[in-house]
Amino acid sequence: MADEDTPDDAATPPAEDAETPQHAVPGEDAAEIAGSAEDAALEAAEEAAESGAQAPEPPTVEPAGEGHAVPTADAQELAGSAEDAPLEAAQEAQDAQAEAAAESEEEVDTDAAAAPREKPSVPGAHLEVDIVPEGVDPLNRGEEYQDPYAVEEEPEAQTQSVETDPEEPAAEPISTAAIDLASGARYRATGKRKTAIARVTLRPGTGTYLVNGRTLETHFPRTTLQRNIRQPLETVGYEDRMDVVARLHGGGISAQAGALRHGVSRALLEADPNLRGELKRRGFLTRDSRAKERKKAGLKKARKRPQFSKR
Repeated sequence: MADEDTPDDAATPPAEDAETPQHAVPGEDAAEIAGSAEDAALEAAEEAAESGAQAPEPPTVEPAGEGHAVPTADAQELAGSAEDAPLEAAQEAQDAQAEAAAESEEEVDTDAAAAPREKPSVPGAHLEVDIVPEGVDPLNRGEEYQDPYAVEEEPEAQTQSVETDPEEPAAEPISTAAIDLASGARYRATGKRKTAIARVTLRPGTGTYLVNGRTLETHFPRTTLQRNIRQPLETVGYEDRMDVVARLHGGGISAQAGALRHGVSRALLEADPNLRGELKRRGFLTRDSRAKERKKAGLKKARKRPQFSKR
């Protein structure tokens, strides 16, 4: 019965865990040495403060990893020198190359300064001029030689040009003209140029022109137009023995002058039909067919186009 009342836990003491690590307890001597080592740094700092000098900081040494050895200072110095060796060798090679290039440039400069610059030669500068003057025999064959290409000098009388008055007609007057200059003689004709029309009447007189009731100089102030109008009568030689009376309409000043000259030429042909050949050869009987070109659709004038705009 006693065994049933007593619990099992009280009868058997608890067993210690087999996996719990066991630690060694330091002895009294080890604890005293560790305390003196910890107090050494504090004592050194207090002594330095009392003496007025700054206490040196204790060096901090990082703990080395588990399983690795800490390299010494000599080993670190050797490793650093081994790593810098290729860089130092490359730097020395670059310095040597730069010194060699500088020495070569100095040698080139000294050579250029020593040798003077030569002027480039001109091609053909050594050749002599072989131009032969006109009339001189290049082969020295004597005085009998005559240059076939020499230009003969003309006498001064032939070289002088004859100055002509611009008012005088270029062609000589027709000497075969035979026009009846009776008091009642009248020779009428019509001349045209562009849109101008001239009805001309020739009659015996002193060579005056009456155009639309005005003189020739008043109606045609331009000297060139006056000369063109007088050409037919001057050609036949009757510029001082016949008067011209004309009625003009249409066209402009230049067109009216051309129409008047055409009418005077036709009137002279009425007076003497034998003058046709000479007047025709000089172009007085041919009407000037030039006229203004017609305007085209889409253009501003005959050929003028509107300005092109790309945009």
